[in-house]
Amino acid sequence: MTNVPTAAGSVDSTTLGRTLMHEHVFVITTEVQQNHDEWDEDERVVDAVEKLRALKAAGFDTIVDLTVIGLGRYIPRIVRIAEQVDINFIVATGVYTYDSVPAYFRFRGPLVGRPEPMVDMFVRDITEGVPGTDGVRAGVLKCAIDREGMTRDVERVLRAVAAAHRQTGAPITVHTHPESKSGLDVHRVLSEEGVDPQRVVLGHSGDSTDADHLAELADFGYLLGMDRFGVDLVPFEARVGIVVEMARRGYAEQMVLAHDAACYFDWLDPEAAMFTPNWHYLHITNDVLPALRKGGVTDEQIETMLVANPRRYFENVGAY
Repeated sequence: MTNVPTAAGSVDSTTLGRTLMHEHVFVITTEVQQNHDEWDEDERVVDAVEKLRALKAAGFDTIVDLTVIGLGRYIPRIVRIAEQVDINFIVATGVYTYDSVPAYFRFRGPLVGRPEPMVDMFVRDITEGVPGTDGVRAGVLKCAIDREGMTRDVERVLRAVAAAHRQTGAPITVHTHPESKSGLDVHRVLSEEGVDPQRVVLGHSGDSTDADHLAELADFGYLLGMDRFGVDLVPFEARVGIVVEMARRGYAEQMVLAHDAACYFDWLDPEAAMFTPNWHYLHITNDVLPALRKGGVTDEQIETMLVANPRRYFENVGAY
């Protein structure tokens, strides 16, 4: 039993229930929305509440909202939604970039011979609370690496996340790019920082159908994020198939599931939604779980991926 911080206060880890481990409520380009007439705060909140209540009705109890700096994070808005929906919202701290850090950090910290400001920021969010909230604490650290690879700034963020993790024990999720096997680059850096792979989800592992590569990462101890169901970068049958194959190989205890969906995502033109009709919170319930069962994944393995693995991840949080 562990107290897990959420947008509505701490909850007992035994009550997390079915958990989607990589989602967003809003992904927005804040400066654009503040200078544009597209964003309607009340309308967007009402829409999010409706979608999240439907997720609760489908049998899910917790979502991990991995919206951090670079994705339009604004936790007071999440708190407002959490007050209206009977779902646990575990919020994140971190920085999301594929290449360069935001300009704010560029001439602060190591480049000018000063301590890394990101570490203090992340630790504060985890231990004291996110500014603008009544002590809402982040429960997970988030960073990213993509096809650009381990650039100097991507590595800087990853090492800051690792340092904050070691100080606080908060677990880590890394957006990865499996096509370039970036999980191995993440492993190199985190190993140098002394991070236990069992405390880390390698997000978007389900973008790969290379079972041998994923098995290599799982054998190091990482959790594999099979967490983009509904994203058409990989066909539905292939996304299901790699989970089936990894479960068949005995890795159900090292996979977690999600969509990487959002109630509102302003990086795509609204018309583009026609190309991703299943990119929503109910796709796993409606389509993925039946397909997994048809492929031979047992109900016990499904509960392991949706309940037991997330719970273990959020209970293994001692600093070291």
